[in-house]
Amino acid sequence: MPTVAIKGGFVPHDVELRGGRRVTLRAVRLQDKEEMQAFLKRLSEQSRYSRFMTPLRELSPGMLDRAVNPEPGRELQLVADCGEGAQPRIVGGARYSAAAGSKDCEFALTVADDWQGLGLARRLLETLMGAARAAGIERMEGYILASNSRMLGLARRLGFERVESPEGPTVHLVRRDLAG
Repeated sequence: MPTVAIKGGFVPHDVELRGGRRVTLRAVRLQDKEEMQAFLKRLSEQSRYSRFMTPLRELSPGMLDRAVNPEPGRELQLVADCGEGAQPRIVGGARYSAAAGSKDCEFALTVADDWQGLGLARRLLETLMGAARAAGIERMEGYILASNSRMLGLARRLGFERVESPEGPTVHLVRRDLAG
């Protein structure tokens, strides 16, 4: 897969998934605020819980502002958009966040229920890893519920290793070096 991340930015690109469905992977925009909230509300209760590890129904105003305003150089929020023209319809998202001055980042990933099983999560995570690498991030990690076997399997297939989690046995910590 070609690298689409560039220093200081991200080049949107179209992706074809299993079954011929197509999305555009792109960086989130300020004008995505309403659609980001709508995306979250369309998720099943289980999908929201898997992403936020709490029974969240919608993003608070602060969470929503942070989602559409990633801090340049430390964060990237990608979305998978299947909308036409000026009408975005977000069906997936992936984010990384690094502490100031750190070469490590944490990732999170969400795919709409009716888009799961098509390879979108893999494409989002691979793209996020490439963008993080291009930004100088050396290691990526994520917290995944022990019950989320599909996400744990994807992380394993992409070279993430399970390490001891400070969250206990119900939440797994996965980690991967991005250098090289």
